[in-house]
This record gives sequence, structure tokens and C-alpha cells, in this order.
Amino acid sequence: MSEIVIWHNINCSKSNAAKNLLDENKLECNIRNYLENPPSFDELKDVLKKLNMSAFQLIRSGETIYKSLNLQNIKDEDELIKIMIENPILIERPIIINENKAVIARPIEKLSDFINEF
Repeated sequence: MSEIVIWHNINCSKSNAAKNLLDENKLECNIRNYLENPPSFDELKDVLKKLNMSAFQLIRSGETIYKSLNLQNIKDEDELIKIMIENPILIERPIIINENKAVIARPIEKLSDFINEF
């Protein structure tokens, strides 16, 4: 089985629910506090590819910093990725990643489908 990594925020109920579901299914995972240890540019590009989504789709648009940086007007993928790395609170969570795929566990049923692939 490939390694599972969760980009986790311990203060987020959805992130904690995802971690608990992984534990309940006895799936060991590496926990990455992405707020303290943000992904690199290449890591975030790779995760976006695994998620099959754009940088703009991964941004938490409800965050105050989203509005203060006026991000709704930025369409350049690389610029958005750099901004997310500088402000990791903007990255949607939780993200569960394995070697070939990734999933945002919102709603939690998306993680259940992901787990069933193991």
C-alpha cells in the first residue's frame, strides 16, 4: 500500500473527522500540519494534478485574507499557487494524498470512497 498523507489542521472539525475516519479504518498516515509546514510550489502543483482541479478551485474563498488580497481577480495559476504557499490558510482542507490520487474530504463521504480503493 502506498503512503497516505493528510494535510491537516487540528483546529478544523472536518480535518479532525477525516483523521478519525482514517484511524477507524486502520490506515496509517503521515500528518502534515500544512499551516506550519506549507507545501512547496511543486508539491502544490502535484496535488492539484492529483485532485484534477485548478488552483482557484482549491482556495478557501471565505477566508478574510482572500477578500483583503482581492484574489477573485487573479486568474494566473502560478501566481495563485505562490499566494497559497505564502498564506496556507487559503488551501482547502483536509487533503488526503497517496501516490497516485488525492481527495479533499469535504464532505467526509469523499474520503470514504477514497478509502474503499485500498
